[in-house]
Amino acid sequence: MSKLTDNYAFWLFAVACLMLFPHLDVIETNIMESRNFITAREMVTSNHWILTTLNDLPRYEKPPLPTWLTAISGIVFGFNTIYGMRLPVVLITLLLVFGTFRLSEKIGLSKQQSFHNGLILITSFYIYFAGRDNQWDMYTHSFMIICIFFLWNLLNTPNKPLLNAVLAGLFFGFSFLSKGPISVYALLLPFLIAYGFTYKFQLKDKKIYLIIIFVIGLIIGLSWPLYVKWADPATYLQVTKIESSRWGNYNTKPFYYYWSFFTQSGIWTVPAFIALLYPYLKSRVTNLKAYQFTLLWTLASVVLLSIVPEKKSRYLLPVLIPMALNTGFYIEYLIQNFKNISQKKEKGIVYFAFGLIVLICFAIPVVIFIKVKNDLAGFEFWLIGLTLSLFTIGYLLLTNLKKQNFKKVFYSVIAVQAAVIVFGIPFTKLILKNPDYASAKAIRDNEKKLGIKSYELKAFTPEIIWDYGYSIPILLNEKTNKLNLPVENKFGLLAFKKDSITAKKEFSSYTIKETSYIDLNHVPKESKKHNDRLTRIYYIVTKK
Repeated sequence: MSKLTDNYAFWLFAVACLMLFPHLDVIETNIMESRNFITAREMVTSNHWILTTLNDLPRYEKPPLPTWLTAISGIVFGFNTIYGMRLPVVLITLLLVFGTFRLSEKIGLSKQQSFHNGLILITSFYIYFAGRDNQWDMYTHSFMIICIFFLWNLLNTPNKPLLNAVLAGLFFGFSFLSKGPISVYALLLPFLIAYGFTYKFQLKDKKIYLIIIFVIGLIIGLSWPLYVKWADPATYLQVTKIESSRWGNYNTKPFYYYWSFFTQSGIWTVPAFIALLYPYLKSRVTNLKAYQFTLLWTLASVVLLSIVPEKKSRYLLPVLIPMALNTGFYIEYLIQNFKNISQKKEKGIVYFAFGLIVLICFAIPVVIFIKVKNDLAGFEFWLIGLTLSLFTIGYLLLTNLKKQNFKKVFYSVIAVQAAVIVFGIPFTKLILKNPDYASAKAIRDNEKKLGIKSYELKAFTPEIIWDYGYSIPILLNEKTNKLNLPVENKFGLLAFKKDSITAKKEFSSYTIKETSYIDLNHVPKESKKHNDRLTRIYYIVTKK
């Protein structure tokens, strides 16, 4: 029994599975994930494995490795199952969690602290959120953390330098082939800065191996973009111009936009913030050098990301990786010393932060019940499970706070996160509810009955294309700004409500009849979050 209790890898795997696998198909796809899924589907159905497409149009904005893995999952599980389509990112997130766990051990931390660091990472909000959302970010950073793991081996041990260099180069290349140099800039470069300041580089006999890493990484990472540039130079150049311009004038935010980065860890917000207070924690950690390293790694990543004008909250994902290691130092300090803390303010912060989680445990079931009490049929099991689990965990949290047993407090917080995932996610179907929801699949079924083909008027929405199940040709030629009408005498047409179809001269010889609509929003029309981009009016167009 003691062997199982101390088997940290097993328990980390169990918690990670609880955070990632349940209800993987409940949340609807977003725009980024839909793009990935469509491109994966077209790889298989249209054989577009290298010259990747979106709605059968060239799509070179993102490297293809994550989409290749998604396409393979689609072949195995089918493209009609969201669960199967999201499995690759779950597996990649497990790679990140265990890569970070092993790296934590390498920098000199105990197995227990490394285990706790892994738990903090997988229960940090944006880590498990991105780990259930199959887009590019998680892949590039997961591969890079494995690269860093082997790079650490190369820099700190004399054993097998060539093997470590080759493996670091491979994962460097995989990271590059997942989202270009993003993780090189946001995760690897901050690591090198922190390592240089903290441990100093000793590169006498290792320069050749660093060159090997760089060469292997670039060969793998640049293989696809260089081929596309050769095979389709005009489109590639256009895409490159658009993507490079966005770094400076698209979704720009001020330098300080990321300064609340620690809040992205969700339930660990307060501990993460306190762990950043070097003057407070430096005398309280057991491994000062390792703490300095993780702190510098975290802050360097934030600063480098802040320099770039284009900013989005999801770009903070790489920051959460070293921040989980950094937060672990504060958690370990509390586990070892909480009972002995004499300062009331210092202890009061802990009671406040974790007492608040107790209140959340009791509040969540009550709020959900009030919100959905009239639609509970079929969801009773989830409500009972959520209520019993959170009330029990809340009681244990409160009891162990009183007993000052912080280790059990910490594990209780982990349990809160797992309970919310296992029992809480199903309620998103009730909370996010649009009475006018209309799937694009219904349009496809109608087409089969009428024996017609459908077209988009002038633009496509990835979520609609994914839901529809096939690509939809667009009638508007962007270069000439003219409509290229189908040869069929009768066809379906998707257009925005604001588009005045009958006013267009190209349709003067057609009869146009509005028959249905698409609305993929999961909030009602009255909501401010209702997005017209996810709606279409469906017309049947017949030649007179």
